[in-house]
Amino acid sequence: MGIRHSLRRLLLRLPILLSLCAGSIVAAPLSPTHAPHAMVASVHELASRAGIEMLRSGGNAVDAAVATGFALAVVHPQAGNLGGGGFLLLRSASGKTHFIDFREKAPAAATENMYLDAQGNVLPDSSKDSSVVGYRSIGVPGSVAGLVYAEKQYGKLTIEKVMAPAIRLARDGFFLAYEDTQDLKEDKHLARFPESKRVFLRNGNFYRPGELFKQPELARTLERLAKDPDEFYHGAMARELAAAIHKGGGLVTAADLAAYEVKEREPIRGSYRGYDIIGAPPPSSGGVALVEILNILEGFDLAKLGNRSADAIHLEAEAFRRAFYDRTDFLGDPDFAKVPVAQLIDKKYAAAWRDSIDPNHATMSRDLKRPSIFNELERVAQSRTPAIHEPENTTHYSVVDAEGNAVAVTTTLNDSFGSRVTAEGLGFLLNDEMDDFTAKQGVPNAYGLIQGPANAIGPGKRPLSAMTPTIVLKDGKLFLVLGSPGGPTIITTVANVLIGVVDFSLDIQEAVNAPRFHHQWAPDQILVEDRLSPDTMNVLRSKGHKLSVEHFWGDGECIMIDPKTGERLGASDGRNNGKAVGY
Repeated sequence: MGIRHSLRRLLLRLPILLSLCAGSIVAAPLSPTHAPHAMVASVHELASRAGIEMLRSGGNAVDAAVATGFALAVVHPQAGNLGGGGFLLLRSASGKTHFIDFREKAPAAATENMYLDAQGNVLPDSSKDSSVVGYRSIGVPGSVAGLVYAEKQYGKLTIEKVMAPAIRLARDGFFLAYEDTQDLKEDKHLARFPESKRVFLRNGNFYRPGELFKQPELARTLERLAKDPDEFYHGAMARELAAAIHKGGGLVTAADLAAYEVKEREPIRGSYRGYDIIGAPPPSSGGVALVEILNILEGFDLAKLGNRSADAIHLEAEAFRRAFYDRTDFLGDPDFAKVPVAQLIDKKYAAAWRDSIDPNHATMSRDLKRPSIFNELERVAQSRTPAIHEPENTTHYSVVDAEGNAVAVTTTLNDSFGSRVTAEGLGFLLNDEMDDFTAKQGVPNAYGLIQGPANAIGPGKRPLSAMTPTIVLKDGKLFLVLGSPGGPTIITTVANVLIGVVDFSLDIQEAVNAPRFHHQWAPDQILVEDRLSPDTMNVLRSKGHKLSVEHFWGDGECIMIDPKTGERLGASDGRNNGKAVGY
């Protein structure tokens, strides 16, 4: 996602955002959005309003989430999608939880070394056979199956009803914001594919801020799906999609689409200072890593050290480092690899990791030694060769309805605009999710992230993800709904926000807006936002940390429930121009 545009730089230094579509200046979110009944928080106001429309029509949080998801496929093509995949975490007002895995899958023709040249090197992005750009990078999409499954199993309305806002937005159009036009114009790869160039770049006559963007092909596709959503996987649309991919040299076939299945998995569960954590299980690494981080930090008095103090950041970064070290060796698709979840989220294991942290000095990543409390963990780790990855263009949205049902959804095309391939005649972009697998072991990806062979490419496998949709309970009652995009930084962004609320008593908007920091074991550095105090940065350096300073990342779209009043408090990230909408 194009996150370094000058307007976005201005956003974090001035409490205003220039809304070019509306031609007015509006206040950036400095406090939560308050609503007595329900809330939807997403990266685009129109998508949030689509969700609220369902809630006002008698729908529940799942209806709102599905409507928001389909609307994002129209108004946020950078990551909203029909051609990608993701995860949906649901906690009903009765306390039942469901985790819906609609992650993309590798096609049947995929092979472990398909992205290596004759010399064994990873193919560059410019190659037609790249894992990042083009038809060969496309995995079997899961988004349509996942959203439809959620609606049919847990929604109250009809597919036609929840898809109506998306159809309307595609058919009638919406006004493009400055950042949307910049993201389209500045992408290096969209113009390589004629259909993408025509639909999104207007054949080089780039869209300008405030222009109406209509997508008639996408509207027709959505209308077809509203009448028969199974057409995407088993009908005429599946055949059209497979033919378009085959024409470009891709591997996804009609048989791959027909074989796709949504999976319900048991959520990860943990606790932190008396709060209950419900998170994403493998093939997401998010829930396991988040709970491991919180377990390590639970033994430190972060509140006493102070919000964003060097001492607190040091301890948090050391916990991040250790959780990502474990992520490298153990996480993958649980249908194809044994993932030792119970050991990794065991509090005794975290206590052993905690004892290895020096409060005054950074641990060098190369010197980490896994605690011996669970000997089998190290034996498994030693039997594997480190590998790779994950790009950062996802989108997250959170929903809470009047009954207290809560939904956290993180969905992705993988890279910004995915493979940059638009399905010919269908109007939607396709993922480059194959790049989330390990392309070659021991070679860091563009983000420096390393993974293990449990994430090697294989037919029918789902790639490892950092997506971290999370729900937090206080005294058994709904308290927080959390999530963010950002590749590997998703996990630490969610941790930053959760710790901000629980340890430092920030309100949800303050916690979302607060300066972020991230450590992922390799490379051995703390990534920090440039709003962090220079003095704090210098103290961290004096402790032995190497810092990499970035402007900002992520897009927290979160909701908090006021424990006293039950009021819904929505927080849309000040780093972007999304909006929390409630009633």
